[in-house]
Amino acid sequence: MHSLVSISNLSKTYAGGFRALDGVSLDIGQGEILALLGPNGAGKTTLISIICGIVTASSGTISIAGLDIDKDFRKTRAMIGLVPQELATDVFETVWNTVCFSRGLFGKKPDAGHIEKVLRDLSLWDKKDSRIITLSGGMKRRVLIAKALSHEPSILFLDEPTAGVDVELRQGMWRTVEDLRQAGVTIILTTHYIEEAEEIADRVAVIHKGQIIVVEEKAELMRKLGKKSLVLDLLEPLNVMPPSLEPFDLELSPDRQQLIYSYDSQANRTGITVLISALGDAGIRFRDLHTSQSSLEDIFVDLVRDKS
Repeated sequence: MHSLVSISNLSKTYAGGFRALDGVSLDIGQGEILALLGPNGAGKTTLISIICGIVTASSGTISIAGLDIDKDFRKTRAMIGLVPQELATDVFETVWNTVCFSRGLFGKKPDAGHIEKVLRDLSLWDKKDSRIITLSGGMKRRVLIAKALSHEPSILFLDEPTAGVDVELRQGMWRTVEDLRQAGVTIILTTHYIEEAEEIADRVAVIHKGQIIVVEEKAELMRKLGKKSLVLDLLEPLNVMPPSLEPFDLELSPDRQQLIYSYDSQANRTGITVLISALGDAGIRFRDLHTSQSSLEDIFVDLVRDKS
């Protein structure tokens, strides 16, 4: 994987003494979608703000396409599009004018064809002459994306892009994100909707208390850290757990109709065969069984809990 963004030992301490980032190192490949996950206050927005030149780092380096973001600020910043969390924009301006103005800020020549394509891709074309103040929250969010794409960046940062957006608009937005990736745009997103990261991200980076605690391909992360659960539907409610089953650390459902056994699917021995035999010896019969896999959200919660 060719690294487009390279972050090395990045730290940020604010004037009040709060250390928002603590030795962050991360490489982001060209054309990939990286989901940056973490609880509130973990350092996600600070990291993005430093890369985009909005906040100054206390120490460490960042390069984009081999260019230092401090020494080659104009060149590197022109490669970046940013969709911030806030909806602040030129509320009394039209959609068309504000997107065209954003393109001009980066010294790009007017290109009506490109602006039209961006607005059509984001389902904003019929709103091009509308003042932004008249738009819904979801449409305003789309305008922010259009502004970020106006100067044809090769890297797009999406900081909580679907906050306050309804399900239909959210799904449309992710289709646009996938189209951008197909066009070679590198995308870094933060989101509280972990199912979105699970659906579209190539890799996941988890940040907690200013440190990156894991960076892994999504599928590999779920393979390594995801647990499987075997759920047994009992023929009769189980009122008391037999002592012989205690070594299996079974969970009994609130209605006492199910037993749940968690196991590592990558282990040489899952213990399922021994468990089934022990259930028979204890006289516990079941009518059905099925398995379920941990979600990315389950893994994220476990990672953060372990590091707290």
